Amino acid sequence: MITRLRGMLLEKQPPSLVIDIGGLAYELQASMNTFYRLPEIGSEIVLHTHFVVREDAQSLYAFWELRERALFRTLLKVNGIGPKVALAILSSIEPDLFVRSVTEQNASALQRLPGIGKKTAERIIVEMRDRLSDWQMDDNLIELPALAIKEPTAKRVEQDAISALIALGYKPHEASKAIAQIAKENLTSEELIRHALKNMNS
Repeated sequence: MITRLRGMLLEKQPPSLVIDIGGLAYELQASMNTFYRLPEIGSEIVLHTHFVVREDAQSLYAFWELRERALFRTLLKVNGIGPKVALAILSSIEPDLFVRSVTEQNASALQRLPGIGKKTAERIIVEMRDRLSDWQMDDNLIELPALAIKEPTAKRVEQDAISALIALGYKPHEASKAIAQIAKENLTSEELIRHALKNMNS
């Protein structure tokens, strides 16, 4: 199993990124919580990974912190939740806030996440509540740094943000509407995504 990768960051376009390790390029899928922490293109990074093998595909999922990967793996144990939905959940909410929603049995908060309906929210609470009983909340949470990715045009930035939201499980009209409501000058696609996710889950 591939559990950790260290290499140079070549590309980053949510939810995908590419890192070079000794001339071999790896494509990974990452949550937005991880994307907010990525350094500039060309920087060396270390990512914790989870390898998923299916009949029709092999995918690597990347996480900045071990605790986020642990939460991802716990989500995969819930009946009906696959890697794509799990990644969308972790992109839409901070791990600690998600854990708090589960432990406090706040189904309405979970239903605001992409791909989560009433029955799935209730299933998450039932199946994850005990597994998260020893979760340690981070008392030193800091504001995540904004990424500095320069795009050629504002339109391209918006389209990249919309595409990322669709990849995370939102419907095209939901993604377009969310980005249109917060589109401003001089924002990167990652900043647009972050604001849109915050608005849609508030």
